[in-house]
Amino acid sequence: MKKIEAVIKPFKLDEVKEALQDAGVQGMTVLEAKGYGRQKGHSELYRGAEYVIDFLPKIKIEVVVPDDMVPSVIDAIQAAARTGKIGDGKIFVSDVLDVIRIRTGETGAQAV
Repeated sequence: MKKIEAVIKPFKLDEVKEALQDAGVQGMTVLEAKGYGRQKGHSELYRGAEYVIDFLPKIKIEVVVPDDMVPSVIDAIQAAARTGKIGDGKIFVSDVLDVIRIRTGETGAQAV
């Protein structure tokens, strides 16, 4: 099993959610996040004063899927989240050693 974490622009959440559902993902965790990458934030002008916005709003999506679903899930996220502009986000893939469903005690793939 793999854990796929995607950091995306907030307005792309609905598109990514639909793409993941179409790819067969049954559950996900969504977190509001703030951060910056290479763009290092930006400055804005408000009432004549310039403010530096260091951390930009982002959404972090986490899904755990079987190994054979990883390529289709990555493709779905990339296609739905891409705007072609800086700050589109990142996708991280890591191994998951085990999963336990608390309610039933099921483990492994059955618990996902």
